[in-house]
Amino acid sequence: MKKDQRKLVEAHLVLSDGTLFTGEMIGAVPEGGLVSGEVVFNTVLSGYQEVITDPSYAGQIITFTYPHIGNYGTNDDDNESSQPFCRGMVVRDLSRRHSNWRATQSLDEMLNLRGIAGIAGVDTRRLTRHIRNLGAMPGAFGTVDIEELQLAASEEPGTDNIDLVKTVTCREIYKVSSTGGKRKIVAYDFGIKSTILRHLSNLGEVTVVPADTASEVVLDMKPDGVFLSNGPGDPEPLDYVRENIKNILGKVPIFGICLGHQLLAETLGAEIFKLPFGHHGGNHPVRNVKTGIVEITSQNHNYCVAEGSIKDAEVTHINLNDGTIAGINCLKAPAFSVQYHPEAGPGPHDSSYLFEKFEDLLGRAG
Repeated sequence: MKKDQRKLVEAHLVLSDGTLFTGEMIGAVPEGGLVSGEVVFNTVLSGYQEVITDPSYAGQIITFTYPHIGNYGTNDDDNESSQPFCRGMVVRDLSRRHSNWRATQSLDEMLNLRGIAGIAGVDTRRLTRHIRNLGAMPGAFGTVDIEELQLAASEEPGTDNIDLVKTVTCREIYKVSSTGGKRKIVAYDFGIKSTILRHLSNLGEVTVVPADTASEVVLDMKPDGVFLSNGPGDPEPLDYVRENIKNILGKVPIFGICLGHQLLAETLGAEIFKLPFGHHGGNHPVRNVKTGIVEITSQNHNYCVAEGSIKDAEVTHINLNDGTIAGINCLKAPAFSVQYHPEAGPGPHDSSYLFEKFEDLLGRAG
């Protein structure tokens, strides 16, 4: 396999508080010579392609804590969306060679093809510790002057109070054929991933609808159940989504994950708060309150349900890293949700049983 011959170009990453990191540009050449976004870190050891193509990272620059990224290349089958929505990526060491029988291109080639810029050679350990201590914050990286990067970082709005869902949701309704089940499921696309659709299609035909689809339209489809997907950013601006969930709740079973979990909880009266640096990784321990079993989960979110703020639901799962709520079950309607990714794309498969739970709920309701 040919050695990567890319030319190294010095670049810098500047955080909004002025902290400076030096590295070199990788991936696509950014428009205007720089990229800005909210800087977060992800602790996965593998699955970088799935992370990069997860629409939940819209508006964010992803820092990978694992030092060696790109060693097994990329392929078209592992993309979680038709295009990446993240602003960029930060790595310590980008592999100069990739080796895997499934690979069709290097990570650098994929970034170039998809128009995503990155910066390598950064001390990601220092960057991660900085974010852990002070919280996720806006930043900018590129080849322009440091002063220009500092200005871009200070002007970057981040993800608070911005409707990022409208930037990632599908524009038209489409269907995913059943791979075995006979149920009819409507999935709200707040930033849905391909692996989720594969799991849902095992239960039956899936009709994927844009985030702003009216509840009347969904109920007219006579679904056996409704799925509320993951998605990016702050749930606060999404009043139109909460109104639709309110109208559907109690009429058909509902299963929500990540942003869908937060929106269901808010519909039930919960308060949402922003975590200091979010949960991003494939190794988060979650305890099932009923069974006591600990699941290792894949997570990607910045916001969380406030403990004690929800009255019409019981807590079903707890994140053992910080004690935050990781799952709820509605007491007055057939609905439940979790604050993580049971489809494991990437990540462990400990929580895939939740799709079976949804199927059981569909059966009881039918």
